[in-house]
Amino acid sequence: MTAIEFNTRVGSMYSSLELFTRKFTKDPDEAADLVQETLMKAFRYREKFRHDTNLKAWLFTIMKNTFINNYRKLSRINFQADTHEGGYPLQVKDNSIEGAPENMVQYDELLEVVRNIKPEFRIPFEMHYNGYKYHEISEKLNIPLGTVKTRIFYARKELQAVLTPKN
Repeated sequence: MTAIEFNTRVGSMYSSLELFTRKFTKDPDEAADLVQETLMKAFRYREKFRHDTNLKAWLFTIMKNTFINNYRKLSRINFQADTHEGGYPLQVKDNSIEGAPENMVQYDELLEVVRNIKPEFRIPFEMHYNGYKYHEISEKLNIPLGTVKTRIFYARKELQAVLTPKN
């Protein structure tokens, strides 16, 4: 299948994709974004499409996986639910630490404990805490994936040892 044929077939599926987004969201803007992201991925990974398979099912799978991945990313971000009808998630910074002096002292103490971890453990740990995936840390630090996981594990163990109250 040529690129033009592929583009034409994918373009003809636009209305089906729009209808399929209703399964995931009722927000028209979010639905439009999901369709657009699906189409971008379809065009980007056109060479991975096998001609003996169902194009519509392939596009729907891309859309479903894109929605799931976006949902997982959003669930990792601190957010508050809007009280309006539909309860859309709002990306609002959780300011629970800011205003309470006793919490600020605890936060500063925690930061000091994290700073005292050996750099080879602290850096991957902080990157993971800030949302990087294991493979991204591995690529950025140019170390094997298993080493990244081990270093994060040991950083957690060190934190646990320091922060666990001793009876």
